[in-house]
Amino acid sequence: QVQLVESGGGLVQTGGSLRLSCAASGRTFSAHAMAWFRQAPGTEREFVAAITWSGGSTNYADSVKGRFTISRDNTNNMVYLQMNSLKPDDAAVYYCAARRPGITIATIPTGYNYWGQGTQVTVSS
Repeated sequence: QVQLVESGGGLVQTGGSLRLSCAASGRTFSAHAMAWFRQAPGTEREFVAAITWSGGSTNYADSVKGRFTISRDNTNNMVYLQMNSLKPDDAAVYYCAARRPGITIATIPTGYNYWGQGTQVTVSS
């Protein structure tokens, strides 16, 4: 079992930056591929970024490539999402997610077994 707690959301102006953090509990954290998803009101949850268990490979949605960076610290059971050049379209609740141990990354929500409660990101124009 993995429990996930996100933090770092808030209000930022267009063009600004935020760093989201996801704290994970559980002894097997380093074996889990991790991802960030987001969901705006009235829309489906969408993939943002994912990282393999080792951190050696990442995957990004086209809409955030070059602006967002996912990273992880397996020593401290943390996953991060650095978000730069934020746009109003980036506003959403951001969720941290983990796959079952030993499975590589996925880009669909049903590929993840564990979810945090979400953190709100608001971007003012």
